[in-house]
Parts: sequence; C-alpha cells; structure tokens
Amino acid sequence: MGALTDTRQTTAIQKQEAQYLTLLLGGEMFAIDIQGIKEIIEYGHVTPVPMMPDFVRGVLNLRGAVVPVLDLKARFGQPCTKVSRRSCVVILEASSEDHQAQDIGLLVDSVSEVLEIPADEIKPAPSFGARIRPDFISGMAKVAGTFVIVLQVDKVLSMDEMSQLADAGDSPSLQEL
Repeated sequence: MGALTDTRQTTAIQKQEAQYLTLLLGGEMFAIDIQGIKEIIEYGHVTPVPMMPDFVRGVLNLRGAVVPVLDLKARFGQPCTKVSRRSCVVILEASSEDHQAQDIGLLVDSVSEVLEIPADEIKPAPSFGARIRPDFISGMAKVAGTFVIVLQVDKVLSMDEMSQLADAGDSPSLQEL
C-alpha cells in the first residue's frame, strides 16, 4: 500500500505545476514546456537550404553540430518571421518515431520569461478561433490576465511529418541534414 501512496503523491506533485518558457510570435503569447529546451541563442548566421519547405529557415552551426532552424510562425501557416534584434532561436531536442534525437532550432520573435503554471490553470483549447492547427495546442492558460497558448511541442516538431512535407516537394528531409 505504501508504494501506491508514494506513486499517487509523486503524480500529484508532478501535476501541480510545470515550468514553461513564454515567447512571442506575431504579437501572440505562446508557452512551451522547458523540459525539452536545451538553450536559447541570438539569431545569427543561418544558412539557407534549397528546396526545403517554407517553414525551414535553414541550418546553423552550433558547436560543430548542424541544427535545422524552423520558423515557428511559418510552421503555423502564417507569413515568415521578420527578423529583428529581439529575434532568437530556441534550441530543443526532438525525436522521431524511431526515437532518434535531433536538435532543432525554433525562430521566434522574442522570448519573455519562464513561468510556473499550475496544471489546473491550463484549460483545453477551444475547437475554433485559433490560427494554428488544433493538434499543435496542448491547452490555454491565463497568465496575468492574458491567455497564453500552450504548445504541444512533440506535434509541432514531428520529425516524421516534417520529413513527409519535405519529401512531398522532392527536397531533402530534415533527418538527412
């Protein structure tokens, strides 16, 4: 009985709150769980790769590793991000269905802060009104009187889906980079 109680307490603690990085895209606030984030870097030299989908901005050299950079706004089907001095790249670790890890950079307008958001403050996303695909949204949180869209990063960064999109255009897949 003790092990069951410990498991319930641990699960309850894990569900109480999580930390999220808030970021801005086109004036809208989004949040992503910090667990998959490796680092945040200034937007620098990104080398374009021919024949990639519009949302693939190119690749950058991160300490000798080739990291694809995705324009998050374009991934959502919106116009490409206009790079400004506040633009940055959030480096995340994504994995494909065969569990291979790949670092991916997300170009965003700016990052705001890391917030602890209690799980009970994250509500299901409405099935209408969002300008991004519903499967990209984990939920909606109200932070300081403003709604924040909590992203389901594993869906946004689905390596398999992005490879299929790249293959549809006869372009090299992200995993080949």
